[in-house]
Amino acid sequence: MTTRTSAPVEPPPETPERRLGELNPRELGRWLWRQLTSMRTALILLLLLALAAVPGSVIPQEGVDSLKTSRWQADHPTLTPIYEKLSLFSVYDSPWFSAIYILLMISLVGCIIPRTFVYLRAIRTPPPTAPRNLTRLPDHASYGSGESVDEVLQRAREVLQERGYRLRPAQDGDDFVSAERGYLREVGNLVFHLSVVVVLVGFALGSLFGFRGGAVIAEGSTFANTISQYDDFEPGSLFSADQMDPFVFSFDTFDVEWQRTNRGVLARAFNAGLTYTDQPGSDERSYDLRVNHPLTIGDTDVFLIGHGYAPVITVTDGEGNEVYSGPTPFLPQDQSFLSFGVVKSPDAQPGQIGLEGLFYPTFELVEGNPLTIYPDDLNPLLSMSVYTGDLGLDVPTSQSVYVLDKANATQVLNDEGQPLRLDLSIGETATLPDGLGTVTFESVQPWTRIQFSQTPGKELTLLGVVLALIGMCGSLFIRPRRVWVRARAGSDEDGSATMVEVAALDRSGGGDVAPVLEEIGDERRAAPPRAEEKQ
Repeated sequence: MTTRTSAPVEPPPETPERRLGELNPRELGRWLWRQLTSMRTALILLLLLALAAVPGSVIPQEGVDSLKTSRWQADHPTLTPIYEKLSLFSVYDSPWFSAIYILLMISLVGCIIPRTFVYLRAIRTPPPTAPRNLTRLPDHASYGSGESVDEVLQRAREVLQERGYRLRPAQDGDDFVSAERGYLREVGNLVFHLSVVVVLVGFALGSLFGFRGGAVIAEGSTFANTISQYDDFEPGSLFSADQMDPFVFSFDTFDVEWQRTNRGVLARAFNAGLTYTDQPGSDERSYDLRVNHPLTIGDTDVFLIGHGYAPVITVTDGEGNEVYSGPTPFLPQDQSFLSFGVVKSPDAQPGQIGLEGLFYPTFELVEGNPLTIYPDDLNPLLSMSVYTGDLGLDVPTSQSVYVLDKANATQVLNDEGQPLRLDLSIGETATLPDGLGTVTFESVQPWTRIQFSQTPGKELTLLGVVLALIGMCGSLFIRPRRVWVRARAGSDEDGSATMVEVAALDRSGGGDVAPVLEEIGDERRAAPPRAEEKQ
């Protein structure tokens, strides 16, 4: 007899014990996905997106108005570096705003897709069977009828179908009719949620493939739609210069209508007269550009968003060369259009010349104080200080046209050793001391701040807004209701062939279904004679 020795059986490897609540990577990923795609998270992200947009409404944005942004930065030199690090001057292009935007998109899509299948199943589900005791429902009615049970149920089906109710398929032995309406309320909820995604996609398309830019254009100037003509230009991540429409327009006239109010004199209306061509060689057309009345050329929208004055200043250096000449836009400081501006002459000899000061549209000296008493240019005066030396114009770093770097410059003094102040009316010329040159105030031209934008997804965004309104109206005004009618044979005591019970239920809560019972009762009374209804 041969004895075989079996190999020793190795015990199974011990599974490390998991602590309570510990999740493996797959379970953790599933949990995070469920948290992200919950409706609560979507609402929180939507609130965060709204809060994140607040700085974009309070702080000047470079993509909207670079002039106002430059002025704010000059007035707040301490806060400017902090705001730049936080991207508060371009909120909608910042990484943190984009992160909230993308998370909201993922959350909404992950939340809406499962709910879509739930809604579809709910729409296809037939109305439920009738409760055992309809008289226990808050709204019900019962009465006797002279018709048979089958006639009562058939008549109830006809009445409810005429009123737009969907019926539960009849089966042998049923002594009731079950009907429901208001399924489109759920569709309205779904359409509203889908509309949010559509709006976000529309905004995303505009941000990726569109652009926004601005330019300050003086009266009599011509603008060609090329990137070099813009004072500021914010393209989308996927924008291509080939998308720009090849239009050209000239700024011919500018008209302002002033109105006196309790707050002073304000511009009631202003418009810029333009002459433009859609593309080279096409016929010229005219257009009066006004606020809230943009000009659309191809896919580009042209908006008038501001105006001011541009004094025409000519500067000659000590050698008699004309080193600066042309309209210089000054920025309005208040409603009186008291304006601030800077002139820089880097090529002046023997030293660079910088001018910084104020423009008074209607100058008047009141109790020794210079004021502008009216925003129209009725008595214009130019009052500027003069600097010479190194104005920081030879370094490669960019410099705002409304900021004069005076760190290494010297302020020019008059014969009395006081800071020189040039006060010039139209046509006057001032000679600078030490053979620096001359400054002439030639005339005044109005300027306009024009914004250009191309937003490819605006039609989709509009569609999303319309869908949101439709979905919201459906959710608010469509009331899902269920109605049951039960019929059973009557007794000899009440003298009715059939006893009828009717009940209605408002599924949205708070709805009054008593009129529904009355209307169904009225329809039933149109049937052959029966016993009177009793509660």
